[in-house]
Amino acid sequence: MTVRRDFQEPARCRPELVIGHEELFTAAREQLGRGGSVLLHGPAGIGKSTVLRSLAAEYADSARTVLRCSATESESHLPFLALADLLGLVVGEVADQLPAAQRTALESALTGRGESSLQRDGLALRLAVLSALRALAARGPVLIVADDLQWLDPASAELLGFAARRLGDTPVQMLCAVRTEGQEYDRHLSASPPDTAAVRLGPLSRAQVSALLDHRGYTGLPRSTVRDIHRTSGGNPLFALELGRALAESPTPPRPGEPLPVPTSLRALVLNRLEMLSYEARRTLLVASAGARPTLALLHAAGRENADAETGQAAELGLLATEPEGTAVRFAHPLISAALYAEASAQDRRAAHAALSTAASDPIERARHLALATTGTDPDVAARLAEAATLARDRGAPSVAASMGLLAARHTPADSRPSPDERRLEAAEDAITSGEVDLARDIARDVLTRATVPADRVRAWMVVIEAAGQALGEVDAVFPQALADAGDDPRLLALVHYQLAWRGLVVEGDFAEGREQAAHAAELAARAGDRRTELLALAFQAQTETLMGHPDAPATIKRALKGPQDPEVACHHNGPGSTRYRWLIMSDQLTEARSTVTALLREVRRRGVVESEVHFLRLLAETELRSGHCGRALDLARESLRLARDTGIGTVASALLTSFAEAAGGDVDRALALAREAVEHAEEDGDQMYASRALAALGHAQLVAGDAAGTVRSLRRVRELEHGLGITDPARGRWHGDLAEALVRVGETGEAQDVIDVTREHARRLDRASVLAVLDRAEALVRAARGEHEAALAQLTSAQDRLAKLGYGLEEARAAFALASLRTPRRPGPTAYDEAARLFRRCRALPWLRQVEAAAVAEPPRHVPVPAPAPALDALEGLASMERQVAALVMEGATNREIAGRLFISVKTVEATLTRVYRKLGIRSRVDIVRLAAGRHSK
Repeated sequence: MTVRRDFQEPARCRPELVIGHEELFTAAREQLGRGGSVLLHGPAGIGKSTVLRSLAAEYADSARTVLRCSATESESHLPFLALADLLGLVVGEVADQLPAAQRTALESALTGRGESSLQRDGLALRLAVLSALRALAARGPVLIVADDLQWLDPASAELLGFAARRLGDTPVQMLCAVRTEGQEYDRHLSASPPDTAAVRLGPLSRAQVSALLDHRGYTGLPRSTVRDIHRTSGGNPLFALELGRALAESPTPPRPGEPLPVPTSLRALVLNRLEMLSYEARRTLLVASAGARPTLALLHAAGRENADAETGQAAELGLLATEPEGTAVRFAHPLISAALYAEASAQDRRAAHAALSTAASDPIERARHLALATTGTDPDVAARLAEAATLARDRGAPSVAASMGLLAARHTPADSRPSPDERRLEAAEDAITSGEVDLARDIARDVLTRATVPADRVRAWMVVIEAAGQALGEVDAVFPQALADAGDDPRLLALVHYQLAWRGLVVEGDFAEGREQAAHAAELAARAGDRRTELLALAFQAQTETLMGHPDAPATIKRALKGPQDPEVACHHNGPGSTRYRWLIMSDQLTEARSTVTALLREVRRRGVVESEVHFLRLLAETELRSGHCGRALDLARESLRLARDTGIGTVASALLTSFAEAAGGDVDRALALAREAVEHAEEDGDQMYASRALAALGHAQLVAGDAAGTVRSLRRVRELEHGLGITDPARGRWHGDLAEALVRVGETGEAQDVIDVTREHARRLDRASVLAVLDRAEALVRAARGEHEAALAQLTSAQDRLAKLGYGLEEARAAFALASLRTPRRPGPTAYDEAARLFRRCRALPWLRQVEAAAVAEPPRHVPVPAPAPALDALEGLASMERQVAALVMEGATNREIAGRLFISVKTVEATLTRVYRKLGIRSRVDIVRLAAGRHSK
C-alpha cells in the first residue's frame, strides 16, 4: 500500500545540511530505515536535491549496489539515457543471468547499437530491467537514487516504473525527487514501489530562511531585510539564497520602500515569458508590481484602460494567479513581481508610482507612492509621509509607521523642523515597537555619527540600549556616553537612569541597585514633567520591591497606578499594568490576573506592539499554567516562542516559560531542551535574573523527567543566584517545593526540611497562601520518608484542599498524586490513583498523567517510600530514607534500572546511593545485601 504524506515545516530551525526540512528528513530516513522507498516532491528550488543527496549519502553504505541518475531537460528526448546511467556500469555483472532475448534487448538499448525500442522489444526490455534488478539484489541490497524525475526520458521512465511495481519483497529501494507545483505527483508515485512514502517539501518559514542565510554566510542582515527576502522568495530556499547573494554583492542596500535587488539568475526564471506580452501589458503588470494590493479597479484608476484583457493574457502565461472573485490581481509567485519591478527603468518605476499616488484609496499608500515618485527633498511630500506614519501608528502598524518615517526623513530638507534626524529617530522607535530591533539600532547608530543636539543623541542612545534587549552587557560602554550627552537636563537624565536601573538588575544582578536607580529616574522625570518615564520608572521600582519582598512595594504600586496615566505606558510590557498583573499573580488572585493580562494583550495587539505582545502572551500562558489549564498554556507559550524567535525579542523568557508548559502538558524532552537553551543564552548574556529563572525551568523539567539528582543540582544554583540577587519572595519562581521534593527523593530529608522552613517564613510574612500549601505537600513527603505516615496523609489532604480552593489545578493534582502514592501496602491497586488521574486529565497534564498510569500498575507504586521486608528492617537501621528504600529493593532482587524506575530517580543516583549503603553496612556488593536479608530471614 502506498503511503502519502504532507509534512509541515517545524517552527524552529538549526544550521544543518537540510535547514528547514529537519522533520521531513527524519520521516524520510525512518521510511528508508524500514526498507521502504521515498519520493520527494515540491516546486523548483525548494531543496529536494539537497535532501536527496543527504539521504543518499547516509544510506549508500548500507546498500551493496547504488544506482544513480540525474536527468536534465535538454537530454530528456534521448531514449534510454536514464536507464544507461542506472545500469550501464553494472549490467555486465548480471548479464549472464538474463535469458538471451532479454540480454540482447537490454544491451541494445543501453549501447545504442541496433534499433531497440519499446514498440519493438517492449516485453523483453521490461522483463530485462526487472531481472537485472533482481539479480543485483540477490547479491545484496540495492538503492536507486534518481533526481529530477520530471526530465526522465519516457522510455526509461516506463521501464523503471514497470520494474518498480513488480519488485515485491526484493531488497531494492528507490529514493527519488520530482518537481511538482502542487499535488500532481500521482503518476510518479504510481511508477514507484508499493511501499513508497511521498514527502512534499514546502516553503521555509521566516526563521528558517534567516537560519539558512546565516549558514551560507549572509550574516548580519536586518530582520526587516530577512522579512523582505522571505516574502519575495515565497520561502523557497534557492530563491532566498540568490536574493541574499545579490544583497551581499550590492554596494548600497535598497532604500526604504524599495524592493530587493533581484539577480539576473532569478530574473531569467520568470522574465522570458514577458516577451510574449505586448508593451502595454508589461506596463500594466509593472503598475501591479508597484502596488501593495493591486486590483483591477486600482489598475483602471491608474490609467490602465485595458487591464482586464492584459491581466487575462498574463494569467494564461502563468504570470498571474487566477482569483475566484476576478478582481484581485495576484502574481503567481512573489518573485515574478520583484523581478518585473527590478527589470524596469527608474523612470518607468517613478511613472508607475506617480499613477498610483492618485489612484490608491488608502492615504498611507498614496503617500508611499508619492514618495517613490519624487526625487530629492520636498517639505510637502515629507509632511504627507509624516502624517501617514502617524496614521499607521494609530492603526497599530508600527512597522509601516517606521517605513513611512524613513521616507519622510529622506524627503525632509536639512534645515526643517522637525529635522531629518528627528524623523529618523521616530522611525527607529516605531521599529523597536514593531520588533525590528536591527533596523532600529542601525538607524540610531547612523544618527549618532552626525547628531550634535543633546536630546537627539540621548534619544538615539536609548534606541541602541532598547535594541540590545536583555544583552545589556554588550552595550555597557553606551551608558557613560549617554550620561555625558544628557548633561544636567533632568528629562534626559531620567531616561538614562531608567535604563541604568535595568542595567543594575540585568548586568550587575543587584536588585537594590536597580531599585535605587529606578527611584532616582522617577524623581528626575517628575521634576521634568515627563509622566511617561516617571510611570515606567515607578513600575520598575514596584516590580523590584515586590520580588525583594520590600515593605514599600504596595505603596509604590499605588503610585504607579495613580493618575494621570499615559495610554501607551499603561499597556507597556514594563508599565504599571504589567506590575499590577505581577502583584495579582503572586498574591494568588488568578481570576483577576487573567482578566488584567487579557485586556493588556488585546490592547497591544491593537497597537501592533510586538515586544509587549510577546510578553503578555507569556504572562497569559503563566496564568493558565497556574490555573491548571495546561493545554491552553502550552498553546499560548508556543505562540509566544514563535513570535519571539521570529523577531528576536524575549527569546530566553519565552523559551523558559514554554519549557514549564511543555513539562506540564506537552513533551518532557522538549521541555529539557528549551530550558537548557534558555540557561545557555541567559548565561551568555550575563543576565543573572533570567539565568535563575531558566535554571528553575530546567530543574522542574528534570523533576518531571525523573532526574531528581539533576533537579537538586539545578535548583541549588537557583537558590544561590536568588540569594545573591536579593530575591526573597517565594512566589516569584515557585521552585522551592520542587527542590524539597527532589531532596526527599535523593534521601536528603534534612536539607529538604531546611528549604521548607526558610521558605515558609518568607511565605507567611508575605501571605503567599499557594506557596504555603505547596510547602505542606513537600513536607508531607519528608514526614512519610521519616515514617510519620498518618501525619503525612493528613498534611497532604489539607494541602490538596487549599490548592483546590485557590484554583491551582495542577498543584492540586500533584497533591492528589502524592496522596495516592502514600497509601499503605494494605490498600494498593489502581483505584488509589483514580482521583489523581482524573485531576491530571482535567488539566490536560499529559506527562503527569503518564506517570500516574505507570504508578497505578507498579508494585509498589512510584513515589512511595518503599518499605523494606519486615525481617530485614533492623539490618538497615542507621541508613537514610533513600538508602533504606534502595537497599530494600535490592533485597527483593530488583536491578538498578528497576529501582530507578520504581523510585523515580536516575540510575546514577541508585549507584551512588548503593555505594553509601555498602560503606555504612560494612559490605562490598549487592550480593552481600541479599545475603544479609537471607540471614535475617533464617533467624
